Amino acid sequence: MHRFLLAACLAAAPLLAQAAPRGLTAADLASIARLSEPALSPDGRRVVYTLRETDLAADRGRTDLWLLDLDGGAAPRRLTSHPENDGTADWAGSNRGVFFLSSRSGSAQVWYLPLAGGEATQVTELPLDVESFRASPRGDRLVVALEVFPDCPDLECTKQRLEETQAAKQRGQTYDQLFVRHWDRWKDGRVSKLFSIPLDGGPRAQGAPVALTAALDADIPSKPQGDRADFAFSPDGAQLVFAARRRWRDEPWSTNFDVWRVPADGSAPPANLTADNPAWDAQPAFSPDGRQLAHLAMERPGFEADRFRLVVRDAASGAIRFETRDWDRSIAAFRFAADGNSVIAVADDLGQHPLFAIDLGSGRRTRLTDAGSVTDFDVAGGRIVFGLQNLAAPADLFLIDGRAAPRRVTGVNAERLADVRFGEYEAFTFAGAGGETVHGYAVKPWNFAPGQRYPIAFIVHGGPQSSYANTWSYRWNPQVYAGAGYAAVFVDFHGSTGYGQAFTDSISGDWGGKPLEDLQKGLAAALERYPWLDGERACALGASYGGFMMNWIAGRWPERFRCLVNHAGIFDSRSMYYTTEELWFPEWDLGGPYFASPESHERWNPAQFVTAWRTPTLVVHGALDFRVPYSQGLGTFTALQRRGIESRFLFFPDENHWILKPANSLQWHAEVLAWLERHLEGA
Repeated sequence: MHRFLLAACLAAAPLLAQAAPRGLTAADLASIARLSEPALSPDGRRVVYTLRETDLAADRGRTDLWLLDLDGGAAPRRLTSHPENDGTADWAGSNRGVFFLSSRSGSAQVWYLPLAGGEATQVTELPLDVESFRASPRGDRLVVALEVFPDCPDLECTKQRLEETQAAKQRGQTYDQLFVRHWDRWKDGRVSKLFSIPLDGGPRAQGAPVALTAALDADIPSKPQGDRADFAFSPDGAQLVFAARRRWRDEPWSTNFDVWRVPADGSAPPANLTADNPAWDAQPAFSPDGRQLAHLAMERPGFEADRFRLVVRDAASGAIRFETRDWDRSIAAFRFAADGNSVIAVADDLGQHPLFAIDLGSGRRTRLTDAGSVTDFDVAGGRIVFGLQNLAAPADLFLIDGRAAPRRVTGVNAERLADVRFGEYEAFTFAGAGGETVHGYAVKPWNFAPGQRYPIAFIVHGGPQSSYANTWSYRWNPQVYAGAGYAAVFVDFHGSTGYGQAFTDSISGDWGGKPLEDLQKGLAAALERYPWLDGERACALGASYGGFMMNWIAGRWPERFRCLVNHAGIFDSRSMYYTTEELWFPEWDLGGPYFASPESHERWNPAQFVTAWRTPTLVVHGALDFRVPYSQGLGTFTALQRRGIESRFLFFPDENHWILKPANSLQWHAEVLAWLERHLEGA
């Protein structure tokens, strides 16, 4: 165990002795405080972060801002405590105060809080909700993202049209092109645009918002999960760079995002800086001196899981000065170091998600963190602050200061989890499909006793191009199963990220081939390595692609498991293609549009093998899931029922591809754990 993680565990040891130990429960998971969005002050001495705390009785979470002095040794201090949400802090061009996003006025607006004392004041009073924002480094301007009807001349027009639509008796909506719906929302004609707002010294908004991207038909931030990483100021506040994909007719099957630059005052239209790359360009950012402009870039159009490499350009000429072409890892996020000579980045790497320093002169990469997964991070004043989590710990903040080892600076859940004993976990490897090395993890029950054997929750990750790594999850957390007395096993099968791009690519066109072989060999390897696993009592569980794999296992490996849990899984490839929203995904992974290559889609169609199904299955789906529409879950349940197989359908009318509401999460866990108990307890 790395020394700074060991120190954190030892620090918590006195707390663990105060109460009888127990395993993690679903209620614990739902109520754990969630730390995110750390923002370092310009001098690097203080950090403001967002903390979400959940009221299970009220079935809602609420976010507040907290401040930590990194030099003073004092405990973190709560900055806000309003009943409404406060979060997403941005330092106001100095070390004296922060802008933040709050819904305390009845709509989401930008507020300002002086840190020397005094009340928060409202900065913007716009007729529409602010989706996200950035403050210029000098604190004299905001750029806000607002959803507007593109043909409206002002913001009041959008507000009025929304009110008229809500009051109208005729509710039919017409569409002339895709998208008609995306992720969990039907499109209503609005587009997310960037607006520039100058500030007085108050700071208060001064003058009407100026549209920066009106001429560009594109959502900024991108939909459905884009955020502030999509746009950034230059150090002098004079320019803004952003990433966007135009909303042309090919939008649902195109991954052609570009990086654009526009004057922050709106005095000129946006200019496309990456028009020569037909693939995905993302997350533009200037170096601290403004001389370099960096962004992430893919190479293959239409492939959302291609490798993101770092591209560094001369900010004036646009000429490329540096690329990470020789590094077989896909960068998830980055920040320039304070001196501008290196970049701090995170990327999946062999079952971890660590922080790296990339030297822009030599290209040398230095790993800065050990085991675990880095979440949000920030860089300022020669320091790096980052969230770090692992399979037995939700995120806390850690600090890297110079050459010293990272040290933990928060313990936001120490009291909440004082009596929780987590299941010990271990990584293992085995020879998977084609003899290639494949990685996995095994997690012991919280109350593990030598000599006993434990039933298995065999969890299959979604994506499929993702990693079930050494991280913490609020939806599929192995510790909940360990807390209920089960062992958990999961495998990063072919297609997973962090093992080189060729390994990630290998699942495309082979959804039910190498991945299934890896799962079969991975479970066998775990059973051979860990005698405490009871291979006769095992259930498999998975969501999204993992849900597809449950249906695939049902038809191609039907004798192995006592039960299956299928969350948001694909049942029929043909209907899936014609009802999902982001068509680039099935078109790349399954060989083109269904009408052009039906044989490649049908090759991995679970509906083809229903006659072999015999495993009891719990099916879960949300009505607002437009990625894998709920008709896929209903089709799975219909097939099970018609075949006379024990089955149960858990349907959430108010959830999307994920189960997010606290009460729904508790119900989800109760149903899943009851299903496992029914089929795994006893002989």
